[in-house]
Parts: sequence; C-alpha cells; structure tokens
Amino acid sequence: MCYFKFKWFHSLIIFHVLIATPISSLTESSTQLSTNFLDIAKKAEVFDWMVKIRRKIHENPELGYEEFETSKLIREELDKLGIPYRHPVAVTGVIGFIGTGTSPFVAIRADMDALPIQELVEWEHKSKIPGKMHACGHDAHVTMLLGAAKILKQHEKEIQGTVVLVFQPAEEGGGGAKRILHGGVLENVTAIFGLHMVPKLPLGEVASRSGPILAGSGFFEAVISGKGGHAAIPQHTIDPILAASNVILSLQHLVSREADPLDPKVVTVAKFQGGDAFNVIPDNVTICGTFRAFSRKNLEQLKQRIEQVIVSQAAVQRCNASVNFHDEVNPFYPPTVNNGDLHKHFQNVAVNLLGTSKVNVDMPPFMGTEDFSFYQEVIPGYFFMLGMEYDSSEPFQSLHSPYLKINEDGLPYGAALHASLAASYLIKYQQNVARVAGENHDEL
Repeated sequence: MCYFKFKWFHSLIIFHVLIATPISSLTESSTQLSTNFLDIAKKAEVFDWMVKIRRKIHENPELGYEEFETSKLIREELDKLGIPYRHPVAVTGVIGFIGTGTSPFVAIRADMDALPIQELVEWEHKSKIPGKMHACGHDAHVTMLLGAAKILKQHEKEIQGTVVLVFQPAEEGGGGAKRILHGGVLENVTAIFGLHMVPKLPLGEVASRSGPILAGSGFFEAVISGKGGHAAIPQHTIDPILAASNVILSLQHLVSREADPLDPKVVTVAKFQGGDAFNVIPDNVTICGTFRAFSRKNLEQLKQRIEQVIVSQAAVQRCNASVNFHDEVNPFYPPTVNNGDLHKHFQNVAVNLLGTSKVNVDMPPFMGTEDFSFYQEVIPGYFFMLGMEYDSSEPFQSLHSPYLKINEDGLPYGAALHASLAASYLIKYQQNVARVAGENHDEL
C-alpha cells in the first residue's frame, strides 16, 4: 500500500495558506475534470455496475459494527479496481487510497450501516434479512463512493495528491466516525467531503450551506422509582407514572421558556415504559429521549438542565430518579458545521457539474444529526444533500421509513460529485501552494 505520512504541523501550515486565499472560479483543467466525471458516471458500463452493487447491499443490510459482508464486498471491488486499502479500521471500516500516495490528502466518506427496520416495500431486491433495512440510503452512499473510486482510478495520473476513500461503519448512533479518527488513518487529511441522499429533493439537485447545517445531539435515559401497588388504593403508593408525566411536561419548558427562540433547540421524549397491568401502579418507569442544538455550549447546558429537571420533578412527587446519558454507547454528537472556504469550492464544482438551477447553497439548517460532525471537529469538512427523489407523484416517504424508495438514477450524480470535489480540491490546493511558494521566492 502506498501511503506515506508527513508532519501534521506542516499540513496545517499549508492548509492555512490555502484557506487564506479565496477560492474563486475553478481552473480550466479542474472544470474539464468535473464535466468528464458526470459523463463517465452516466455511461451504461459504470451506471449498471453501480446499480448492481447497490441492490446487492440493499438485499443484505447490516447494523452498525456488523457490516462484515458489506465490508467484504467493498474490499472485493477495490481489489478489482487495483485500489490499495487498510482494513479493518473501526471494526469493519475500509480506508482506500487513490493517487500519488503523498500529500496533499483529501477524503471522501460514505457510511455503511443499515437500520433495525422491517422493509415494507415489495420489490425484487427487498431486504433478505428480517427486521433490517437500508432505510437511510447508506447502500446508495457506499455505491456512490465506489463509483467515485472507479472514476478516479481511471484518472489516477491526473490526481495531484491522494484521495482517501472512507467507508465508515456505524453512523446510526454508534459514533463510527469517532472510531475512524481514533484509528489514526486520517491524520494527514486537510479536507473531507460527505453527502447524504434526500428522498424529497428532486433528482440530481444538491443543497447545502456554509456554517451549521445539522444539529448536535445527545441521548438520555431516566429511571423514575416510586412504590407500586393496586390502582384502587393510590394513597398507599408513590406513583412513578404521575412523576414521569410531570417530568415530561417540565422538560418541554427547557425549550419554550429557557431557550432563546432565535437559537433553536429541541428536547424530545420518545419512549415511556412502565407497568404490566391496567390496574397496578408500577414500582418504576423509564423514559428516554434526545436533545439537540447547534452548539456544544447549548448541548452542555441542555444536558445539565435535563438531569436537574428530572431529579427535581421526581422528588416533588416523592420519587427518586437516576439519569444516564450513555455517553460511552451513544457519544455526544457535535453539530455539523461546514467550512466556509470549502463551501465556495463546493458551489463552484456543483454549479459547473449540474448547473446553477440545480444547486441550493442556502439550505435552512436541520435539527437532524450526522456523525460526519466528528470529522469536522478536527478536519475542515463539508457535508451536502443530494436529491434522489423516487417519484414525485407518490406519497413522500422520509428517511428511516420502512417504505423508503430511492431513485437509482441519482447514483451517477453522487459518484461524479465525490470524484469532482476531491480531484479539483487537490488541483486547487497545489495551485495555491505553488503560488505562495512563488510569492515567497520573489520576496527573497
């Protein structure tokens, strides 16, 4: 495998030089690369290959850190393409390398895991695994990154640096991105790009924004304990259901009465479990939920207040409460914040590739969460949405729906965007390094 490390501080210096120079229009060479990549991705040879891969992955969904067959398929395809890789990283992850094997390094990422959902769409390639489904489009994400790999490998001699392919496990609550980072395989990367398919966005359109685009989130579980007994004699009990009800109402006040209405936050209780009979007050009740905000500061404040409210409100009803944020299982997800200079780069590439009318660079922020944010805390990163609407005449099915369908005609767009963003970034990077070196030489 051709993968050479260089000093991280040197990488940082070069990147600061890069972002200090505004990224305006792409050069002629990078523009040509972008145009050719979409044409190549739409060719029957590449498109049919991608469709076949996507359907195979869709038929065999695997949950987080269990993506062994998906990982095997990825490695087999990389072997066929002659692309070196590292495996395993973060249990099932695969990290591929295309280009010179030397700096600069730019990464493009796809998540691999499915969801514990029973697919209800009847079609030839329906999930073969009961209770598991690619209901978030990660099968398409893997396929599009493999498509980008195929295109980039065909143009490897034109790559001015190294493209790092990140096939990541466990995005759905498992913090797979964090474990990829801990594996040390991205320590020389100066930029990383990621995408997510959107079933509501028209085919081939993209949407994103500079700055915060997705919220950060945390998870909580609270056990409220009282004293059970017969429903006919509540005076002899300490009712945890009543206490939990008051807790839930009070938690809503954290947003409606304590939060700045111009700084969005969300607290949601999504699970309430307690009792086994209609006429017996249980000894305890469990409630679970999430909290979301667009800054780590606000997330920390919500976390503190959630625990205070639960414990205090339980005490008002003579109950005890314990709160667990399960940080070791469901890590604290930071907000997804897009780098401003990479936003300019994305806009240039996307407009050149798709046309101005297909590119929305003012997408409103969304309260959903993405673990791509872990990368962005240590590497300048950019995340965008890709339209893969199946049929606008059918009822809309959201992500995580057992009825989710995606338009496979969108696969070439994702593959081409991945490849174009990475290859043109490396060209621009090298041009800025050369320009700065020339300026320094003139000063000497």
